Amino acid sequence: MPKIRARLLAVLVVLCGLCGFLTAAGSTAATAAAAIPDSLPFDGTALTVSGGRFVDGNGREVVLRGYNVSGETKLAENKGLPFASVADARKSATALRALGGGNSVRFLLSWAYAEPVRGQVDAGYLAAATDQMRAFLDAGIRVYPDFHQDLYSRWLFNQGSWYTGDGAPEWAVQLGGYPSESCGICLLWGQNITQNRAVKAAQHDFWHNDHGLQDSFLAMAEKTMAHIRTHLTAEQFAGVLGFDPYNEPYAGAYDSGQNSRTWERDLLWPFYVKFRARMDAAGWTDKPALVEPNLFWNGNVSKEEGGLLDAGTLGSRYVFNTHFYDQKAISGILMWGNAADGQYVSDLGTVRDRALAAGTTALVSEFGHPLNGSTAGKAPTVLKAMYQGLDSRVKGANWWANPATSGPVLSGSQWQWDIYQGRHHELMNDNPGKVLTTGDAWNDEDLSAVRLDDAGTVTLRQDARLLDRIYPSATSGTTVAFTYEDRSRDGSTTLTWNPVPASLPATKQLVGSGQYGLLVWRSNGGAAPTELHLPASFPTATTTVVSDLGTVYAPPAYTADTKIAVAAEPGGTGSRRLLLGAPDSGVLHYALVTNGAGAPSATQLAAARTELSAWAAQKAG
Repeated sequence: MPKIRARLLAVLVVLCGLCGFLTAAGSTAATAAAAIPDSLPFDGTALTVSGGRFVDGNGREVVLRGYNVSGETKLAENKGLPFASVADARKSATALRALGGGNSVRFLLSWAYAEPVRGQVDAGYLAAATDQMRAFLDAGIRVYPDFHQDLYSRWLFNQGSWYTGDGAPEWAVQLGGYPSESCGICLLWGQNITQNRAVKAAQHDFWHNDHGLQDSFLAMAEKTMAHIRTHLTAEQFAGVLGFDPYNEPYAGAYDSGQNSRTWERDLLWPFYVKFRARMDAAGWTDKPALVEPNLFWNGNVSKEEGGLLDAGTLGSRYVFNTHFYDQKAISGILMWGNAADGQYVSDLGTVRDRALAAGTTALVSEFGHPLNGSTAGKAPTVLKAMYQGLDSRVKGANWWANPATSGPVLSGSQWQWDIYQGRHHELMNDNPGKVLTTGDAWNDEDLSAVRLDDAGTVTLRQDARLLDRIYPSATSGTTVAFTYEDRSRDGSTTLTWNPVPASLPATKQLVGSGQYGLLVWRSNGGAAPTELHLPASFPTATTTVVSDLGTVYAPPAYTADTKIAVAAEPGGTGSRRLLLGAPDSGVLHYALVTNGAGAPSATQLAAARTELSAWAAQKAG
């Protein structure tokens, strides 16, 4: 962001509020493919929603962690695709799994490129998008597509504008006869959502189906989903979670007597019901619609009542899908200093509560913080606090005393994973005099967790200890509590928000200054093991596990008879998982995983196990 605009932001955030940021021929039908490398017999089943959780075919609770792939879709340089080639998609998928610890991606699609001419779906675009999607599915990464839009459409903006948009095709804008776009004194792109007359009018038209815009979108969506379904193998399609119909919906302008809640009830929810019917018609009957409420429903500056409060019980055919950005931290003045332990446990606890009340599970499909600009220094603590809030609704200082109130572990996709960060060549609003190369090449944003180095290798831009995390990717039963102390860095400072308490001296000594994760779960009789993702910082040879199932230093390779073991994660990327076999039912289990101990003695392991067994029975039993 230019310096003068950054200096003015502090004034405008108070005056105007923060919005938005704060928020050809197709390929031939796929033939039968070989099993995904490193798969085990219990891998690869489709996910459904049951009991307020994502559940696999073995009855295990599944947690999805990953990234948005990617903001490149918003740009014209690769014609609305996340990647320039399938080779780049494969490279990104491998790195996302091995470096970023992700098991899922939100895969962005563009209406503008899917339907450049009204009523004519571009089969070439759909084929290219499906081929890139397949690169992730073949790496064992689950995918959920998203029709993405911001500020409705790039074609609302003139070549000299400070801003741009993405989403609707040019023909849709031409139908509206919208006023010349102008956001006045806006200095943050999201303010256009509520202050730019052209953007507001275009959004209003879409939700009222003026010019049949919504009908066209739904028809295009059905054709897109049918293409994806028929051009993936059954095994690949099982890895597709569901569909996110529309990114960050907003009314544009409310009708007389209307407010956010009634707009959700009368316009947004009926749209989702129609989209759900299109999913069924396209062969996606068993996959949920991942529906987003009014984007401002849980903002901590810009806030409007919502959360699909009048939609009733969503049930297994819908997922409550929301975003979370700390608008105060982004503003630079409404939150001085860094985020702290427990900063977002309340905000993300509200997401859990809303999903529970709606009778479904939750997905935080966007969260993040700028990595460049005046508030970038907050990113290490803001992101740590966000991941902490996804892991548990209890702050670190209180977790050991109150694990039973930890709540379900939330699934989430960080914004974003763009391997072209800093290497773009985007003609902003098709202006050859405004070629954007830095950051995300979109409205001064810079949030990608990765970039390509000069050798073309994918490299993390954030602390690997923060991104590549232990999390319970599949729990054979019900999660009672989970925490992960990543010990990520803010500069040279190690952030330790959840130290092992002095009341557990043997456990504290075992962990030392290392990272650790602790899962407590109650078994359900399933034969498939519980799985925890093992970060690269947990080499098998130096990983310690203390559990009621046993104690192990350097866990052995997985066999069906081994209670604590390590195996590769599916996809052939070199990532690994810890497998915990407990085929009983109704039993409380726990497992501490740490890289802090150097060849601990049997006495040390036994002492830690005694402490943790007593702790689990008292605090979580």
